[in-house]
Amino acid sequence: MNTTTIHPVVLCGGSGTRLWPLSRKALPKQFAPLVGGKSLLQLTLERLASLNPDITCIASEDHRFLVREAAEAARTTGRQILEPVARNTAAAMACAALLADANDLLLFAPSDHHIPDTELFAETVRHGVEAALAGRIVTFGVVPCFPSTAYGYIEGGAASGDGHSQAVMRFVEKPSAAVAVSLILHGGYCWNAGIFLVQARTLVAALRAHAPDILLACERATAAVSTDGSFLRLDRDAFAACRSDSIDYAVLEKHKEVAVVKFEGSWSDVGSWNAVANLHPADEAGNRLSGKASALHARNTFVHAPHRPVVALGTENLIIVDTTDAVLVADASCAEQVADVVRMLSLEGCAEATEHRRVVRPWGAYDSIDTGERFQVKRLTVKPGAKLSLQMHHHRSEHWIVVKGTAKATCDGVVTLVRENESIYLPLGAIHRLENPGKTMLEVIEVQTGGYLGEDDIVRFDDTYGRCAAVRGRSDPAATAAVADAAAAPVIAMPSPPVEATPAHQASVF
Repeated sequence: MNTTTIHPVVLCGGSGTRLWPLSRKALPKQFAPLVGGKSLLQLTLERLASLNPDITCIASEDHRFLVREAAEAARTTGRQILEPVARNTAAAMACAALLADANDLLLFAPSDHHIPDTELFAETVRHGVEAALAGRIVTFGVVPCFPSTAYGYIEGGAASGDGHSQAVMRFVEKPSAAVAVSLILHGGYCWNAGIFLVQARTLVAALRAHAPDILLACERATAAVSTDGSFLRLDRDAFAACRSDSIDYAVLEKHKEVAVVKFEGSWSDVGSWNAVANLHPADEAGNRLSGKASALHARNTFVHAPHRPVVALGTENLIIVDTTDAVLVADASCAEQVADVVRMLSLEGCAEATEHRRVVRPWGAYDSIDTGERFQVKRLTVKPGAKLSLQMHHHRSEHWIVVKGTAKATCDGVVTLVRENESIYLPLGAIHRLENPGKTMLEVIEVQTGGYLGEDDIVRFDDTYGRCAAVRGRSDPAATAAVADAAAAPVIAMPSPPVEATPAHQASVF
């Protein structure tokens, strides 16, 4: 058995348009719970961990905490390289290669593919090691089971001496239906899975030969990289100056030393709702149902209903996707056009085109339950040991009602423990912080009232996650004093028996 260490690198980019309304710009498909309550990224990390649990992820700055959360769920280690702007796979892979040791054998894998057979996948990857160590860029081709027009194709040529790989003759773009049929009948073609095994030095040399401008920009971006825990931030200006191109166009289609290893297992890039539907078993009428979905007198209908009962009655060839704040009903033949819906809604100024009601934060998440004139209600979930930033608002006051766990609340230097069925009032302008000192999830209902309730009405004085400079680009002269007061303040524990409501800044029974 080959014992060469393989270093997995997961490409986590994505725009979140093809699986709307479940996937959106703020939560692309790789982060959405699609298979058994797990995200595709978590499943990818679990699959790659069989090769090496020390995994590098390349992701947008905006998605860094989603990546970290998936890594924690998958119990993998490694670092996250953060892209300040999206520049496609060539730049992402170049930066990963430049930040690795020259002899490292890198396995680049997309974060949004579904490959259920982990053992077969790992065995197939190992079949490519010899060719990669010989200086080739190894790509993996999926043996096709139908003439797809949604995938690119790879034509394999002469077999290599290792007994597992073939020389790549050419790459074929997504074909028409007629061309796809001819490729399948030919028998020498595979779907292009976009997975690559290559030594870092081999990739750098190929980029220098075929895309020197991309390599130069990435060299500048990695030379000025900054480190924040497991996060590596690329230099913004240098990386933004890089042109956007895929590794296929920039390198592979021009490079001679490219080999392909066939993968004969089940694979999907989950690129449309039809692909998601195929991940679920069909009933005798061809219906595929997820969550709380039901069907009556329906045929060939897919229903995704994770939150509430959704019934398809007398439907045929439909896709029905229900979320907490948007619903998609589409003919199955239009599944590839969902991105057009997102563009239409964005032009109409619809926030649901890109944002979810539930928003993930590094400390947990918040869900906007209700909103109206001068009020907003949110459900906060705070991870054990996590805390929100020390902050204040210019235009709103807040009430925190604890429904599960115990909260540690700071308000103008006074620290109070707030237990279940107790609340605390944070007046407008108060410097405050919410923490979870316990070992279980903290759940809090937050009621905001005021003339302006936007997320940008926040001034951070202290933040565990380095976000003080991220909001409005401002600080407050009281920052130092506020942090010092919070650190030195005694903790006031609420008495267990119910008590009458107390004045502002004090906890009260709800």
